[in-house]
Amino acid sequence: MKTPGEQKDRTWILAAPGVGYLTVLYALPLGLLLLASFRLPEAFSISAYVDFFGDPFNWYIIWNTLRSALLTTAFCLLIGYPAAFALAWSKGWLQALFLVSLILPLSVGIVVKAFAWTIVLRSDGVLNQALMALGFTDEPVRLIFTETGLIFGAVNVFVPFMIMPVYSVIRLLDPRLAEAARTLGAGPLYVFWKIILPLTVPGIIAGIAFVFSLALAMYVIPTLLVGERFMTLSQQIARSYLYLRNETLGSTVAVVLLVFSLIVIVASQWLAGKVRANT
Repeated sequence: MKTPGEQKDRTWILAAPGVGYLTVLYALPLGLLLLASFRLPEAFSISAYVDFFGDPFNWYIIWNTLRSALLTTAFCLLIGYPAAFALAWSKGWLQALFLVSLILPLSVGIVVKAFAWTIVLRSDGVLNQALMALGFTDEPVRLIFTETGLIFGAVNVFVPFMIMPVYSVIRLLDPRLAEAARTLGAGPLYVFWKIILPLTVPGIIAGIAFVFSLALAMYVIPTLLVGERFMTLSQQIARSYLYLRNETLGSTVAVVLLVFSLIVIVASQWLAGKVRANT
């Protein structure tokens, strides 16, 4: 009979297919991408990074990318946090309706949704018609090809990725905690601020990490809703490869974007660890 230690040593066999898949299709291409960012026709050099960070326009692109990702994440949190409670606290057919309305749009391609938003945001679109009908404006507001339109479209696409992590945490909350606090004289705001909110922080961190990472790397949405008037790092990558035919520049921008994504992942893991240690 084999000992538990011998059985444990063979668990790597189960992980081998997944590790091999990720190595070949993820780690290896990333390694080649990193190598290409240092490769010049004559030798290996960091000059591509020096040139990239030495150009003020590239700092403008970085700021555009970070700002749009931050705004998208903030609005997704404002919309998604209360929506997650509504989803968790609803019952029966109403909860099923909420789940379907949340998950069904994920089956629609992002290109289709982005094109739909170009119709909604144009001067004779539904949003402008509603604003004029309600008396908020006398003439159409320019929304298409603006940062505002970009945020509208991005929030619509990414808000489910904020709702689901928060919803999964809320479902695990013991309702007796809030009842016990109210029995001891705690008001609704105190119960939320001292009990509910701290317990849902892991879901908030996960949702922020999901949405910010996705918004940081979005390409289709800014391309269709804004175009090159509002350049982001992902658009600069595509422009470098497809139009400029500059592999070194494209790989350099891609590595910069990858570093930002890794920072988000590491920071979210660190925060989640701190939260677990304090609860």
